[in-house]
Amino acid sequence: MNATLHLVVTAAVCMLAVPPLAGARWVWRSPRTGILLWQLVGLTFVLCAVGAALTVGLAPYHRDVPTAVHRWLTGAPADLTPVHVAALAAAAGLAGALLAMLGWSWLAVLRTRRRHRATLSLVAREDPAAPGALILDHPLTVAYCLPGRRSRVVLSSGALRALRPAEIAAVLAHERTHARERHDLVLLPFAALRRLPLGRVAAEAVALLVEMRADEGACRAGGTRELATALRRFDGGTPAGTMAIADRAIQARLDRLTSTEPLSRAARWLVLATGLVLVSTPLSFLVI
Repeated sequence: MNATLHLVVTAAVCMLAVPPLAGARWVWRSPRTGILLWQLVGLTFVLCAVGAALTVGLAPYHRDVPTAVHRWLTGAPADLTPVHVAALAAAAGLAGALLAMLGWSWLAVLRTRRRHRATLSLVAREDPAAPGALILDHPLTVAYCLPGRRSRVVLSSGALRALRPAEIAAVLAHERTHARERHDLVLLPFAALRRLPLGRVAAEAVALLVEMRADEGACRAGGTRELATALRRFDGGTPAGTMAIADRAIQARLDRLTSTEPLSRAARWLVLATGLVLVSTPLSFLVI
């Protein structure tokens, strides 16, 4: 019961941390650190939620969780009451539901991207003004990355007309950062958690940090001013399954580009240490 209480309290702490963390601006100062912190918080919550039900169900075995799970799976006798059986069923059901949501989200994204790639092969073209990118004839100013093992960066003909060469280079660097760091895989677990309480809040916060991280990639390529100018010119409305430069909170990203100092190394390590301490709680009960 002591383990169960610890897991429940830790899960509650994770849930209570979501709104203030989603509204915190200090994480904007180091998007990569913020993304990792969100991943640790999400992992901690899932482990605690499944683990709490598991520890209740396995209590009659009076052993650590790995040993008790082994005994349960091998059919060792124990005084399991209907409450214990229900708790074990809840743990298995929750774990199964989370894996099913993750798998369903991934399959849906793969189908969407496959159709989009097929469309691009028919209608897109190349242009020396945007080396390595595909161009779609469309009047709106749009740019996005179609992620995957064969990722592609797509710009509209309207973007080519609206942007100067230096701005196009900054936009391409932004989108290539998405592709190189596989931000689609970063977002996938949070997209699967959208159906859970506060899941949408967490997903939106991580999506913004992902865009800020890609902005950093453009800035390292030397295009801070050019990126800021380009962001003001972009329209919305990009296809599903893609990652667009103008998808999230343009004004917040512009403010960050022009006025935000990065977190110090000591502050980044402190944030990561906090996340690791948090995730160590369920691991200490479920693994050791």
